[in-house]
This record gives sequence, structure tokens and C-alpha cells, in this order.
Amino acid sequence: MVATGALGAVGVAAVAWPFINNLNPAADTLALASIEVNVQPIQVGQAITVSWRGKPVFIRHRTPQEIKEAEAVPMSELPDPQTDDSRVTDTAKKVRREWLIMIGVCTHLGCVPLGNKPGQDKGPYGGWYCPCHGSAYDTSGRIRKGPAPKNLVIPEYLFASDALVRIG
Repeated sequence: MVATGALGAVGVAAVAWPFINNLNPAADTLALASIEVNVQPIQVGQAITVSWRGKPVFIRHRTPQEIKEAEAVPMSELPDPQTDDSRVTDTAKKVRREWLIMIGVCTHLGCVPLGNKPGQDKGPYGGWYCPCHGSAYDTSGRIRKGPAPKNLVIPEYLFASDALVRIG
């Protein structure tokens, strides 16, 4: 009787598994869950845009001047106060002041701000500028002016090495 019950349970599991496994995300979806980016070729002062989960991600190799400006901003001047260090810390809690990695979507209406390509308007704070409604972000991606209510979002990321960052 016990053997029959055990055999029946194994049979039910064998039949049910394909249906349960079908509920897992597809391989192409899992591939989008994270990306790895080689940041070694990005020169100081340069920025690139990569796509992750269908969104632009801005990666900027900040200059010492950009870092200095970001660190000098009093929290009282920020609509959404965050320290610069909190925005350049990876998931392993390692601070890398020279690298700013954030989702390049304005927090007002979802536009893509300018300032990540050479020659684009970086706004009055030297960071990013959304021409749709005038939101201006500083060199740490924090909102400084305009209707955007929040800073540009920092995704989860981890530096696997000095040259390789995993986003997601």
C-alpha cells in the first residue's frame, strides 16, 4: 500500500513538472535580467549608453571635477536628497566615485535626457537635461531643477573586476 502511494506520487510529479516548469521565465527573458559591460575603453569624461531591460542605461566615467562638484552640493539644495557616495556604490558596497551608472529615463514623464553624447546639452548643472519639460540633473544624476520629482534611478550593479560591470 505504501509502495503504491509512493509510486502514484512520483507519477503525479512526473506529469505535473512540465506544466510547472512552463511557468518559469523563458531563456531570452533570463538573458535580459542582467548584462555585462566592459568599461575599460570608456575614457575619463566620456559616457556611453547601453540597453538593459529595454531601457537606456547611462554609464559615465566622471572627471575629478564632476566628482568634486557632486560631492560639494548641500543636501538642503536637493529636491530628492541623496549623497553622491550612495549613488556610486555597487551592490558589494564598494564606492567607485569615478563611475556613475543609472537608468537614463527622466522621472517626470519617462523621456530620455540629453547629456550622454558629446555635444549634447548637459543643462546648468553639467549632468543631464530633459528638454521635454526642463528637468536638469547634476553630475550625480540628482534632480536639481524642473518638474521631475526624483533623481535618475540607480540600478543594481556590481563590478566583477575593474573592467567589467554587471548590471541587474
